[in-house]
Amino acid sequence: MGLTESCRRILKDDREVIMYLFFGGLTTIVSWASYALFVHLGIEINVSNILSWFCGVMFAFTTNKWFVFVSRSISAKTLLYELGSFFSARIFTGIVAWVLFPILIFIGLDQSLFNTDGFLAKIITSFVEIVLNWLFSKYVVFRKKDTQDTSEQNEQ
Repeated sequence: MGLTESCRRILKDDREVIMYLFFGGLTTIVSWASYALFVHLGIEINVSNILSWFCGVMFAFTTNKWFVFVSRSISAKTLLYELGSFFSARIFTGIVAWVLFPILIFIGLDQSLFNTDGFLAKIITSFVEIVLNWLFSKYVVFRKKDTQDTSEQNEQ
């Protein structure tokens, strides 16, 4: 099997994870760039942080819906469910990160990395948050409906 064939197989088999990580990186850029924009527009930094979080979540929702999990329904009911559950999941995982970080610091994972105190705890917290966000998105927000369930609903 050649290199090209191996790359094609990886892209096919792991497409969803690769797309999730790619768009996650872009989401980070959107969040940071919008934060900088809001601050430069004179908006207070805490308000800028909240607004940039909202921009990042909206970008993540859109890219996850259309490109990662390929949810094509645009019915109002589906959109409201997906948007509400996506925001709820992101708020929940944000709370998990907020609680987990000081616990990790308390148990001794406050090592300095890259000349930044507590960065190991930050990396671990971010990893947990990313995994939880992916699990919520895949199995709750954009879960694939069984074709049997869909056909039964259509008959009713």
